[in-house]
Amino acid sequence: MNNKLLIVCFLLFTFCLAGCLPAPYYQKDEPMPQNAWTYNFKPKFSVDITDTVSNYQPFFLIRHTQAYPYNNLWIWVYVKGPGDSVAKKARINVPLAAANGKWLGRGMGEIWEQRMPMDLGDTIRFNHKGTYEISLEQNMRINPLPEVLHVGLRLEKGVHRQ
Repeated sequence: MNNKLLIVCFLLFTFCLAGCLPAPYYQKDEPMPQNAWTYNFKPKFSVDITDTVSNYQPFFLIRHTQAYPYNNLWIWVYVKGPGDSVAKKARINVPLAAANGKWLGRGMGEIWEQRMPMDLGDTIRFNHKGTYEISLEQNMRINPLPEVLHVGLRLEKGVHRQ
């Protein structure tokens, strides 16, 4: 009887803890062909926005191996809103390791995963209802960029703007 009670308590605790994590408004990641990010591979994400009053926090998602040769990653982020003919772009530096060389994020074996908030300024305001296209392009000096397994986009919906 005590074992069943412990199991039920553990499950309730687990569900309560999982319920505290913020659910993303949008999240998707793309696998890298041959685990290397080439200049011409530009993952594109389509996000439908119906609420233009709330703020949205974009995150860059990356999964890489510990053999990734750099401590950061430079990317171009392109944002094309509904009705726009040209995408706005922002260049972002994504730190992947601390100054002491320790990888940031979560690791399991030789694979590391990170969710990095992106500050895109006014590039990603979502002022109009409709579908926004967001593309990511690697902007490092090496092509292809080895040991990158997946990249992605996550949007978390925040509080209403003033």
